[in-house]
Amino acid sequence: METNNRINNPINGREKRRSTFAVLFYINRTKIRKDGMCQLLCKISIDAESEQVGTKVSVNPSLWNPETGLANGKSRNALEVNRAIERLTEKINTHYTEIRKSLGFVTAELVKNALKGHAQKAHTLMKLFEEHNNEFENRIGVDRVKETHMCYLRTYALLLEFLQKKYEVDDINLKSLNLTFMDEFDFFLRKDYQMAQATISGHLITLKKMTRRAVSQGTLRRDPFINYHPEQPAKKSHHQKVEDLQRLMQCKIENTALQRIRDWFIFSTFTGLAYADLKRLAVEHLKQAEDGSWWIHIERRKTKTECHVRLLEIPLQIIEKYKHERKSNLIFNLYSRGYTCRLIHQLEEICKIDRITFHQSRHNFGTHITLSQGVPIETVSRMMGHTSITTTQIYAKVTDTKVEEDMKRLKARTSDRKIMLHEDEELRAAIRFPRKNKKRKTNQTTNQNS
Repeated sequence: METNNRINNPINGREKRRSTFAVLFYINRTKIRKDGMCQLLCKISIDAESEQVGTKVSVNPSLWNPETGLANGKSRNALEVNRAIERLTEKINTHYTEIRKSLGFVTAELVKNALKGHAQKAHTLMKLFEEHNNEFENRIGVDRVKETHMCYLRTYALLLEFLQKKYEVDDINLKSLNLTFMDEFDFFLRKDYQMAQATISGHLITLKKMTRRAVSQGTLRRDPFINYHPEQPAKKSHHQKVEDLQRLMQCKIENTALQRIRDWFIFSTFTGLAYADLKRLAVEHLKQAEDGSWWIHIERRKTKTECHVRLLEIPLQIIEKYKHERKSNLIFNLYSRGYTCRLIHQLEEICKIDRITFHQSRHNFGTHITLSQGVPIETVSRMMGHTSITTTQIYAKVTDTKVEEDMKRLKARTSDRKIMLHEDEELRAAIRFPRKNKKRKTNQTTNQNS
């Protein structure tokens, strides 16, 4: 039994076939049971893709007619088989119609899943996003982190606000997404929230991830954003100015909580530890070398790579300062990320510094503490736990002071090397007195003309 659905579109007098849908019932005569019966099987074919569906109906091979796809005669077994085929065909056609209406397309796999009672995947954007976030939340602590989950929740909230303002709806069908939708969401983030390009790109990439998820699970046939690539601004170091860092270190702070935040920030500036790594820094991560120096040996949470950093005098003093506050093997009792951010904003006002973020401390380490002091970039990469030296190069944006110092060292190294050029006396005279020589030449020409 077969059903073909075609859409007629006369082109040059011919019929254009866009989609095919067929249902075929059959038995496998090579697998006969002990009772002499065969299982009734069903094959669903849609656009050259097919799925096999088994049934619980048994067929006497002698009654089966492969040409009609039905059982011959009016025996009890024949009537039972034909009624089962009729009911199953009706269900398949119903699922086919409903899925095609809701998604705009249909596949054999989708029909099979619906037939077996498997839950149909979300076919709207916000429902799909919600499913993703719930799955992600269940994996926190296993192979996912809470901070990333918070980023997904933020994008979800922004998308919902955008849909309500722009389209006055709470959700949108996946098949309605196009490049115009992406551009409008981009403009919404840029205009309503004044976001920087790097932040906007992050939200757009998350949106693209949702459509890729829809394609992988079969609710979208093609990714509408496959050719959309958000603008990626060049990455650069966000280290503080040396004057701001000095002002922060020398600023007198009365509040105990703000003192802790400032000290933890300075500690990260001299060690390069990110907030997540500083929060889990424990006694076992501190190792003493044979020469008596102390080192941090810790695996970075983000990249899972080892980083080894020598503790200088200032971070050692900070460790000692807060040693009495330890409640466990952790070196510091860091505040939550949100509370830390709020306290950092207060530091900005007290120390009169325009903008401070905790992650700036890591950039300070890469720029001021290491690279600007002549530490080789390969060594810095190892200390910071980077998986690629290209990441370290972001921190290698040198300052004017660094350029001046490098040129002074170059001059010192080459000052005792006298390199003489051919006819260098005349060349030096020409360079030293260019205007005088030119005037003399002009006078000679005038005299000759006279």
